[in-house]
Amino acid sequence: MLVTGGTGYLAGWVISGLLQRGYRVRTTVRGLDKAEQVRAAVGEQAGGLAAEAVEFAAVDLLRDDGWDEAVAGADYVLHTASPMPFGSGVDLITTAREGTRRVLGAAARAGVKRAVLTSSGVTADTGDPATAATESVRTAPSATPLRAYPDSKILAERDAWDLAAATGLELTAVLPTFMQGPMLGRSNRPGTVEIIRRLLTREIPAVPNIGWNVVDVRDIAELHILAMTSPAAAGQRFLGSGSFWWYRDIARILREKLPDEAAKVPTRTMPDIIVKLLAHLNPQMAMVRPELGRTRLVDSSKARTQLGWRPRPTEQTIIDTATALIANNALSR
Repeated sequence: MLVTGGTGYLAGWVISGLLQRGYRVRTTVRGLDKAEQVRAAVGEQAGGLAAEAVEFAAVDLLRDDGWDEAVAGADYVLHTASPMPFGSGVDLITTAREGTRRVLGAAARAGVKRAVLTSSGVTADTGDPATAATESVRTAPSATPLRAYPDSKILAERDAWDLAAATGLELTAVLPTFMQGPMLGRSNRPGTVEIIRRLLTREIPAVPNIGWNVVDVRDIAELHILAMTSPAAAGQRFLGSGSFWWYRDIARILREKLPDEAAKVPTRTMPDIIVKLLAHLNPQMAMVRPELGRTRLVDSSKARTQLGWRPRPTEQTIIDTATALIANNALSR
């Protein structure tokens, strides 16, 4: 089978889970010089011998070359690769949409049994804090620059379903919320865990009044494998979410459970007016400003009841993330 984006945070856990179940795995990378990095990372979980058997295809989401060869012989395609905001230096929307069309187009031409797309919980946002997100909701893109990342996920998933309808490709979409959890490997640090790293290093003096529906990356990897193998998953969308946690609650649990390591974690709350002022100077603050004071409700019961998905407690995810950052000496910039 093929897993796209082999150097990615989620892809590493997906590959490890597949290897542990005895699957043969091929993964895509931008350059073959990344192969040993991926093998070392997934070998931490799946074992060195299994990791050595991983095959690699050097392809680019923005180029046609090599995708048919990458998919050739695969029974399944799990498309986890997608550009991330801040520092990526790419057009998020163009890369996400063109990449999705290239990967799934090649999967359709190869006649794979099923493709699984990593979408996002933002594609099922109701826009109403009192109404839970469900798989029946299809969020409309905003077409505003600060919402480029959510729009990239919304439009890419829309393209995926259109392509599946036109080609007969069997498709399933996984919609994760805010992923945390330990990273595999020591050569890169996913942007999402910056919230915990910055708390541990006190790079922010106070915590903003913002929260997330936190979910463990390991559980989302498991959800991808369930979506790949379950007959009930064909043609379906599945939200993957844990519980909603405020930034201040994440800070509190770090101080309580890791008192020595989390001695620098701030205790004060940042006034909303400070966040609004910083939003004029900092693109990350500008992106989260609309989330001030907002609780998002997410209903992931479909994945639990139809696929038997069982995410771990959010508190465990937060502590495991912090412990991994500390163990990997990943607290510095």
